[in-house]
Amino acid sequence: MISPTTVIISVLPIYFLIIGGAFLRKIGVLRKDHDEGIMHVIFSVMLPCFILDRTLGADILRDFKVLFTGAGLGFLLIIVGITIGYVTGKFIGLAPGNGRRTFALTAGCQNFGFTAIPVVEILWGASAVAVLFVHNIGVEVAIWSVGVMLMSGERGIRWRRLVNGPIVAVVIGLVLVSLRVDDNITGPVRSAISMIGIGAFPLAILMTGASIIDLVGTEKPSWKIISASLVVRIIIAPITILLCAKYIPMAVELRQVLLVQAAMPAAMTPILLAKLYGGRPAIAVQIVVGTTVASIFTLPYIITYGIRFLQLSEFAK
Repeated sequence: MISPTTVIISVLPIYFLIIGGAFLRKIGVLRKDHDEGIMHVIFSVMLPCFILDRTLGADILRDFKVLFTGAGLGFLLIIVGITIGYVTGKFIGLAPGNGRRTFALTAGCQNFGFTAIPVVEILWGASAVAVLFVHNIGVEVAIWSVGVMLMSGERGIRWRRLVNGPIVAVVIGLVLVSLRVDDNITGPVRSAISMIGIGAFPLAILMTGASIIDLVGTEKPSWKIISASLVVRIIIAPITILLCAKYIPMAVELRQVLLVQAAMPAAMTPILLAKLYGGRPAIAVQIVVGTTVASIFTLPYIITYGIRFLQLSEFAK
């Protein structure tokens, strides 16, 4: 029987890396003036290589039903999450232009990248990771279309925002898999791709820890906002996602992905969007920090009981 202790032991290295990143920032090893260069290499080179390495040879991605269901649910569940956040923001007295839109986007969007991907790989293995990348296409489309329109008040969608390294890598990987030529990419080329990609997430998670410690203390916390975001991310969103995973027909790997998504804290992307499009970055910061700290304690229980609810009996071997 899988227990919360089993889960927390499995994912504890990720939280150690977050703490390590914060520590390295404090002692000056990870300096702020290095952030842009490091993140550019991670996002443009290392992460695309990791995605290709995990996508090539993933037989599950030859099933078009998995592709459409994964991307579709990625999009739909983010929209549902943002809607829940918007209603909750109104309930606690936030008004449009005074934080409600920032609250809705931040509380409604779970982490789908640097924290979620290693958790999925640790718990479920390579096939589930490949499905997560497909799921994330839908998430990216939702955030950079509906999310940006909400935050900025724009009516149009600038599709160029979706042209980035990870999305391009997923598309290339899916094309190669669908044409069944992915198994021909072997030898030194595949080894080089793997070697570059394997360091993406340890480094990215260290940078996440450094970023979080930068945010702590920048604004006086509002316990009303933090508490409401915890209700959205720790209670309502997990229930909603798990019910979808339970009752919508889908591949086992996608159920595994959605279970991890249900347990994730708020994503950091809305902080950037709040800065770029006239939102309230201070609100986004509080939600990210609060839900990330809370997830240390809530993630193992959501994963454990989600496994039983969805009848997922074992971790990856």
